[in-house]
Amino acid sequence: MSNCNLDAAWRYHSGTKHSYQSIRSNPHYLDWSNQPRPFKVYPKLDAIPLPRQVPPTGMAAVSAISTIPGELDSAAVPDMNALALLLHFSAGVTKEKRLPGGETLFFRAAACTGALYEVELYLVCGDLPGLDAGVYHFGVKDLSLRRLRHGDWRGVLAEATGGALTIVRAPLVIVCTGTY
Repeated sequence: MSNCNLDAAWRYHSGTKHSYQSIRSNPHYLDWSNQPRPFKVYPKLDAIPLPRQVPPTGMAAVSAISTIPGELDSAAVPDMNALALLLHFSAGVTKEKRLPGGETLFFRAAACTGALYEVELYLVCGDLPGLDAGVYHFGVKDLSLRRLRHGDWRGVLAEATGGALTIVRAPLVIVCTGTY
């Protein structure tokens, strides 16, 4: 089946979506005693700290997201400051709230439904300024990277995408995962 088969996508969506009736006829309740951990952690891997005090970019967010691809210097390679900003504002902790019982709620840039389905970011890159080629996990809790694999794995991603040249040419690729 092609990824462009919209009829199949709509059939799946229509067959699996919630409705007013389905929510009320089969209610689901959360088991708070079985809540997953809010962050994935690799405790035995060394942390590569990302800069915490990053200078402003000088570009308004609306300008950054409204730029037409190719308008900016396409050969730009992000440094550690740019990586810190990109990862933090993609899925980092933007606010913490302490509850009366001592529990802490973490609010993340990418909504994670109260950490029930947390979003994890993995960086797959060639050599970058201050960072060797590899596959890294973004440690949300401590704003760091942990290397999972050495070397340049962008070719594996390109193969998985049918040889997409944008993957091959990109200095880095961010892979988003979720735990359901």
